[in-house]
Order: sequence, then C-alpha cells, then structure tokens
Amino acid sequence: MASEVKKQLGDNIFLTTLDAAASWARSNSLWPMPFATACCGIELMSTAASRHDLSRFGSEVMRFSPRQCDLMIVAGRVAMKMLPVLQRIWLQMPEPKWCISMGACACSGGVFDTYAVVQGIDRFMPVDVYIPGCPPRPEQLIKAIVDLQEMIKAGGTYDAREFALRDTAEGPARFDEDELIRIRERNGLKLESPKYDPVH
Repeated sequence: MASEVKKQLGDNIFLTTLDAAASWARSNSLWPMPFATACCGIELMSTAASRHDLSRFGSEVMRFSPRQCDLMIVAGRVAMKMLPVLQRIWLQMPEPKWCISMGACACSGGVFDTYAVVQGIDRFMPVDVYIPGCPPRPEQLIKAIVDLQEMIKAGGTYDAREFALRDTAEGPARFDEDELIRIRERNGLKLESPKYDPVH
C-alpha cells in the first residue's frame, strides 16, 4: 500500500508544519513601507530599479499605506518633529511587522549630533536589522532583506506568537537624573533639574 502511494505521488508532496509554511510565505512576500527622508532614500529607490531589482527577493511591492505593509524601512535622519509621524505609521502597520534602520543617521543620528535629530530610531521603536553606512549601497539593503527573510523563516509562527511581548522599544536605557546633571554641567549649563526629561 505504501509503495503504491509513493509510486503515484512521487516527489509531488512534502510535509511541513503550519508555522514553517506561514514563515516561508511571509519571508518571500514582504511589502516595504519606505520612510525615506534624506540621501539614503535615493539608495532605497535604486534598489528597486532594474540594476539591483529587489523584486527577485519578493520585496518590491512598496506601499505608502501602512495598513498594507509589514516591513518599515527607515532611510535617513529623523527629526524630533517627524518622530510622532513615524511612530503613528509604525503603530498603524498590522502585525507581524518588521523594521530596518538604513544608514548611519537612522541607526545613531550620524553626523547630526544635535538635539533636533533622533539619535537612533531604536530609542522609540523596535529595529530588527541595522544597515551601517553613509549612505549604504543598494547591495547592503538587499543583504539586510535577505538576513531578515532568514530571521523570519527561523522564528516565525502562524499566529505571530513571537510578537506577543514586543510592546516597548528595544533601544538603549534612559539616562538617569545624575547622568543628566553631569551632561548639563559638562556643557556649562548650571540649571536646576527639570521636571521633565529633555533627552527622551
């Protein structure tokens, strides 16, 4: 009986789990939400052009509607005034969702070490893959997407159980009050401790 079934089916069937099948489908059909604010955005655009052709990896369907996207690519610096917009777009994206921080400015503020620029978006939202460079080349973005696909295949679940506890940003720890006072004194600001946190 078993040999007869094997003869009829041959190599036309394979067995897997529902989680593995869903992760495979998700990893090969990422829909990016581009959030490009500076020169990294040009590299992001060239990634989808004919020379690099991001569609080979199933990630070329860029949508500017967060309800349809599951991958946010933050390319370029993010100003403090733009941060609420970025966070709102992130919250509007349905789970499961992932984030790529593209370029030095998005990862750490880059050369813009100023109060008006976010010093790393991971202080305010979770980031899955970081891409260094100023600006990074399109090949680096493609490598980041391939790495993210492998991450999704390795740990994804059908009902997104891996995201159940992801409700806070995974960035660096906040400064304590003593550290804030030392920063103010080092910069020559002899002020009383504020009632709010000026850094975050």
